[in-house]
Formats: sequence, structure tokens, C-alpha cells
Amino acid sequence: MRIAFAGFRHGHILSLYQNALEHPETTILGCWEEDDATREAIIKEQNADFCYDTYSALVSDPNVEVVAIGDYYTKRGQLVIEALKNGKHVICDKPLCTDLSELDEIERLVKEKNLQVCCMLDLRYMEQSTKAKELIASGAIGEVKIATFTGQHGLSFENRPKWYFEGGKHGGTINDIAIHGVDLVRFITGKNLTRIDCAKTWNAYAVKAPNFPDCAQFMADMEGVALTADVSYAAPRFNGILPTYWDFYFWGIGGMIHFNMAESKTCLYKDGVCEEFPCQFVRSRYLDDLPKMIAGEPCLLNTAEILESQRQVLLIQKAADEVTL
Repeated sequence: MRIAFAGFRHGHILSLYQNALEHPETTILGCWEEDDATREAIIKEQNADFCYDTYSALVSDPNVEVVAIGDYYTKRGQLVIEALKNGKHVICDKPLCTDLSELDEIERLVKEKNLQVCCMLDLRYMEQSTKAKELIASGAIGEVKIATFTGQHGLSFENRPKWYFEGGKHGGTINDIAIHGVDLVRFITGKNLTRIDCAKTWNAYAVKAPNFPDCAQFMADMEGVALTADVSYAAPRFNGILPTYWDFYFWGIGGMIHFNMAESKTCLYKDGVCEEFPCQFVRSRYLDDLPKMIAGEPCLLNTAEILESQRQVLLIQKAADEVTL
């Protein structure tokens, strides 16, 4: 698989870049980055080859099969669209885009040109997630009625990319973070968003950037599953993983399931006892799954699921934007 990288404004893309370097069936053809400081930093850190002077040159290169995108959030949608228009498959850091009209165009191009779009939704690869899905599918807790998750992050103001706090570049904390959680609830329960009860974003911790809504909460219905979530940049400094960093609960008629990223297990609470299922760390397999997506083979991620998760989160973000003070 021949891949070119476009945009390194968020550090998440570096893990994919490293994976591509190490993957035996992936060749990196080159990179492009518009921001001078970011480009120089990546050259120094990764010795990356920025052989494309423009994004147009990258997406028009006939040797490129896949474009990997990691630019600032509000720029991503148009980069994805341009790649698709030029017949390239895409793999993108989350979020894929920040506007529903961009998502409509991405979906149209995917269908028109028979292309695939992958997104770095790595929580699907956790063994805790697959075990929870398996338990719910087996009827271990009966019909799921309530789900909740927290995906709290540390603000780390001094380490965050400065564009987070620049107007018009971020696109919303719900869209930024909650796409992971909503996608995982969809993956585990098979349910989709049917109603947004309330959604709110506000500024509480980012005192140096008072216009940045760093906190975010919402309540929604997913086909009869009442979902609540907090994805605020509210986590304190801590040497390790806080329990509120990707913590999930699912309550059914006959029991409860709990897991989080900090613990290597999935817990089933039922009939007065807790049964623990040990889970191992599993590395994300984007570069194994993307060729399967292109070939139409089953895999953990697929374009339709990715686009639907992005759409549902954008709808929740939109609801929050309409009430944010």
C-alpha cells in the first residue's frame, strides 16, 4: 500500500506514521505540511521526506494510493474531499471533519468513486470493547437500557497545539473527543442516535483561552439506550491513566458491564457477583484493516460505520453549539 502523509498539526498522526514505517506492506511516498514550524519539527524528529510542495501535488501523484491526514480539525474535511476527488483512499485522525455539509460531500464521493475512508477510532481495538460487545450480544445482561462514558482529558495547555485555541480551527470538544465514545457505544450495542436530549460545552479550565469551550457533556437516546457522557478537558495532572479516561458502563435488565482503559479487564456484574474477564493490550491495526476495506473484506472498521459515527457526533456538537453561552 503506497501512502502519503498530509498534515502533522496533531500528534496523533505520528503514531500512524511510525506504524507505516514499520509495516511490511506499506510504503511512505512522501509528506506535505503547510506550516513551516511544524514541517521543520517533523523533519528533525522523524527525518520525514516532505517531497510535496503543495497538497495538490500530493493528491495528483498517480503513485499515491492512500492519503493520511492529520492537519488541524477544521481543515481536514476539505483535505479529505480533495483526496477523494483525485481518486485516493483516505485514512484520517479523528475527527474526520467538522461540518455536516463536508460530511455529506465525503459520503457522496465515497459512493460515486467507490473509495474507502478510514478513521483512527482506536477504542474499537481494545479487548475490553470486544469482550463487552460479545457479552451483550450473548444476552449476558439482557436488553441494554443505559450507557454512560467519560473520556476526560487533561487540558495540558502548554503542550496542546496552539491552534486548538485559535478561532475557527478546532470545531468543538464533543466532535474532538466524543467521536471515540459514540462510535464505541454504537459498536458494542448496535444502536444509533435517535434523539439528543441536551448537549452543552463551556469554558471552565482553559482560563488562558476564555473563548475555548474545554468542557462538554450531553444526554441522548440511542434506540432506547439512554446515553450520558462527559468528554471535558477537566482531568488533573496524574502520572498514569485516570479512571475517567475512557471509562464505560452498560446497564441491562439483568446486569451491568464496566471497563476502562486503565484496567486490563472487563467486568460483568450479575446475580450478586462480579465476573472479571482479563484483557490484553491490542495494537490498533489500521494498516491491516484498510486494505481489507479496499478489498471489501470484513474488518473491525468500515467506511459506512465511520461516516455514521462522525455524523451522529456532529449532530450532538451542533446541538451543543446552539445552547453554548
